[in-house]
Amino acid sequence: MKLFSNYPAELLTLLFLIVTFLQSGIDKILDWKGNVSFIKEHFKNSPLKNSVPFLLVIILVVEMLASILMIVGVYQLYTSEVKEMAILGIELSAVTLIFLLIGQRLAKDYAGAMSLTVYFIVTILGLYLLNN
Repeated sequence: MKLFSNYPAELLTLLFLIVTFLQSGIDKILDWKGNVSFIKEHFKNSPLKNSVPFLLVIILVVEMLASILMIVGVYQLYTSEVKEMAILGIELSAVTLIFLLIGQRLAKDYAGAMSLTVYFIVTILGLYLLNN
């Protein structure tokens, strides 16, 4: 398969991020009330406590948009070796992770913030690979 031979690391990074953000977005859609309830509790002592539903919508939209762009990017890599959509999707993934990091830090959930580092490293690696 041409795609695996020309862009194996890029493809696997994109697939990892697609699974991560698409699943997260779908979970938010299917269990909106549960997610809002959980996150309200998580942020009850933070400055974000009154903005949870609004901020969750922003995260949902950016996650889904990033996933769609990365899916299109995988298709474009396969059909024409064009990388722009994949790059844009990965950039939005990085922005999402920074948003999540800000939230975790404001909630003083330092372990949660630290766990985002792994995802951010994978995201930056994917961005680096697609830009070379």
